[in-house]
Amino acid sequence: MELLLTWQRIYRLVSSSDRRWIIDELILDSLLFVRFLPARARSVLDLGSGAGIPGIPLGIVRPMVRFTLLEARRRRASFLSAAIRALELENTEVIPLRAEDALDRRSELKAGFDLVVSRCAGELQKVARLATPFLAAGGRLVVSGPPEPQEAHVHGRWMTVCHPSKVQPRTFFVLDSPEA
Repeated sequence: MELLLTWQRIYRLVSSSDRRWIIDELILDSLLFVRFLPARARSVLDLGSGAGIPGIPLGIVRPMVRFTLLEARRRRASFLSAAIRALELENTEVIPLRAEDALDRRSELKAGFDLVVSRCAGELQKVARLATPFLAAGGRLVVSGPPEPQEAHVHGRWMTVCHPSKVQPRTFFVLDSPEA
């Protein structure tokens, strides 16, 4: 949190510098993704990682899983690299590319992840279209959603999870890719 607050003063990585907000809205919210992490998952892609949410908190609580943080914006990617070094997250790497470019430049990323997560990365259909090529056979895409599930126009399902510090449950869109 201290590193995030230091960078926040200069680069405005998240929408608030309030510590309680960061805990509730970023850290605890990120940990809700654990519910959707398949037991056999060994690799996770955080698509549009931003300030490392949810990838960094997940990397901390799941040290045996490999995390890749995909973030095209240079300042945010620099922050992610600094945070990974400071937290000594040996299971986590940053790729400073757009999703479309990452697949072209790093062929090993195609179908390379058991789970792709995304939080606040845009419209659901676009996120699903960008994320699907990264999913391994039998993989899962989990996108945090709005307070009320919306019509998705994408094959998948809305699921709700209780948030530890909120009255309203949190919604997530979950899409499971077919087995090979």
